[in-house]
Amino acid sequence: MNTQKIVTPSAESLASSARAAQKGGLPPVHLWNPPHCGHIDMRIARDGTWFYMGTPIGRFELVKLFSTILRKDGDDYVLVTPVEKVGITVDDAPFVAVDFNQTDEGLVFETNVGDFVTAGADHPIRVVRDDVTGEPSPYVLVRANLEALIDRKSFYRLVDIGEEADHEGERWFGVRSQGVFFPIIPAEELS
Repeated sequence: MNTQKIVTPSAESLASSARAAQKGGLPPVHLWNPPHCGHIDMRIARDGTWFYMGTPIGRFELVKLFSTILRKDGDDYVLVTPVEKVGITVDDAPFVAVDFNQTDEGLVFETNVGDFVTAGADHPIRVVRDDVTGEPSPYVLVRANLEALIDRKSFYRLVDIGEEADHEGERWFGVRSQGVFFPIIPAEELS
């Protein structure tokens, strides 16, 4: 007779496991391979708001905790602990870059969950343009396949400090950080 207790994952059980796994810094989610326990009714909206069962999660500490156990497996986003892995819905990017500072080291972005990342070869900026409207959606890589959508005010500030440079045989307008040029738009489209 099987005496294993089947547990349905919940936000509370995930938070408890995440707290237990933290030893200062980010947990090693890339090393964990627990069984997939299905999906949980958790969603990250395009503006960075986390929802659980349709209700915004109002406690920043809880959102930050969940963000530390977030992983992207292929095209799927999962919250992973040493004992369980559950799928969640992410509308666009899991994080939002809400500000940046231009320093001697480069462009240092701050996310909505308090992470800081300096754009460069290991943390590239990319811009995707809508095929119909041409509207740009700029992103910066935060960690292990997890990106932050750069918010509008920060993107406008990036445009203010942008420059033209040669990129892959063409003239582009973009920004530079840690010696790396990140193209935003072909220079000819600026006219």
